[in-house]
Amino acid sequence: MSFEHAPVSKGLMISLGLTSIFVSVFDVKQYFHLQLVPHISRHYQYWRIPVHHVAFSSSSDLFIAELLLYNIAVQIERQFGSLKFASFALVCTILTSLLEFTALVLFHRAGLNYIPPGPIALLFSIIYQYTRIVPSSYTFRVFGLPLTDKTFTYLFALQLAAAHLPGSASAAAIGVLVGQIYRSDLANLKSYRIPPWISNPATKYLLPLVGSLRAVRRSNRALPDEPGSARPENDEVITTATQSTTQSTPAQRPAGEGATGAAAAGGAGGSVVREWVQGLTGAQARGLRIPTDAEITQLTTMFPDIQRDVLVGTLPAQACAIPAAIPYPLFSCLIIARISRVRSRLC
Repeated sequence: MSFEHAPVSKGLMISLGLTSIFVSVFDVKQYFHLQLVPHISRHYQYWRIPVHHVAFSSSSDLFIAELLLYNIAVQIERQFGSLKFASFALVCTILTSLLEFTALVLFHRAGLNYIPPGPIALLFSIIYQYTRIVPSSYTFRVFGLPLTDKTFTYLFALQLAAAHLPGSASAAAIGVLVGQIYRSDLANLKSYRIPPWISNPATKYLLPLVGSLRAVRRSNRALPDEPGSARPENDEVITTATQSTTQSTPAQRPAGEGATGAAAAGGAGGSVVREWVQGLTGAQARGLRIPTDAEITQLTTMFPDIQRDVLVGTLPAQACAIPAAIPYPLFSCLIIARISRVRSRLC
């Protein structure tokens, strides 16, 4: 999983992490929670209503929030699109701020006087969209209880909601309520989009700060190397990439090195069939030789209707003999393929 097609989610995670670190380093956590008495009712610090969404006060809450954003917000943004997701986040932040302040005013006598810092309500609004939009991939049972792959996500969200009771649970409930309001399209909230005079400068100046959004390139190796195993020297690497011009060829290597490599390859017990196939396909060039009469006679007996010069051209011009261990059908197919190549060259 990556941040491909999810720049808003990545920017939200980065900004949330930076602001939380800033708040902890400079020891200003006391300015980022929402409290009715005495901060709002007595000191009239209404700026706390929007500011308390900016950062978390503890590293555990930040860690859980980052996990939820990475596993949930990225999928929702890919479903909505970046512009709609950013508009959704803005609408939910405004609505949750108003509802949290209203809840403090209405229920402060019942013990609700404190809302912890952090965008907890926004996270639960996103979780509600995740519940309604993204289906579960698989189900399983633990002690007879049916569970899905989304269960662990809900457990993390439940831990965040129960971190600072009763304020965190109230913020979570308000977030779910706002998610339902947005989903039901009351007051035509779904059609709202951030205006171009905001989105265009943000795309131009803020998007480069987010960094790369490309997915990690996966390896196309069919047979990965085992740990601790070394590749044989005579093993051929199969790849679709073009060969580098700086790589040394057998003709460019010193004579002593080539002889040593050949001796080592011979000592390692190279396959006769592989050498024969490489000789037919022209994959290697270890030195020219003249085909023997026995080989020419053998091919003439097998293919009496083909001219002698064509048969001589099919023989490998390398220092390897025709193995008798190759089955006759396979040998015939290889010779026919070689004959076709020689005829195409002659024509």
